[in-house]
Amino acid sequence: MKELVCLAIFIILSTLFAAAMVIAGFVCQYKQKSAAKNSTYECGLQPIEEAHIRFDIKYFNYAIMFLIFDIETIFLYPFAVFMNALGLFAIIEAFVFVGLLLFGLFFAINKKMLRWI
Repeated sequence: MKELVCLAIFIILSTLFAAAMVIAGFVCQYKQKSAAKNSTYECGLQPIEEAHIRFDIKYFNYAIMFLIFDIETIFLYPFAVFMNALGLFAIIEAFVFVGLLLFGLFFAINKKMLRWI
């Protein structure tokens, strides 16, 4: 019971802190708008062109694939440390997890998402 009270206090305080930071951002912001403030800053020079750059989708695909396999490593490391204590069901679940990630990798390879050129 004591653990649940501590958890509830932690959740309430962290939610209040996050809300306070959002409110402080609105209260403390500089509200006077001007054309100079809203323009793109390029080391004191006048902006030459639009500041938005269009990225090729292949860079986004590489980033997504990196995140998928990075998360896989993060989830599999604690499993590898405590594998002896977890039992057969956890080992089967880990193989299912790795199988789903391998399916995603093969899907990406078949869709040619990992080709650089």
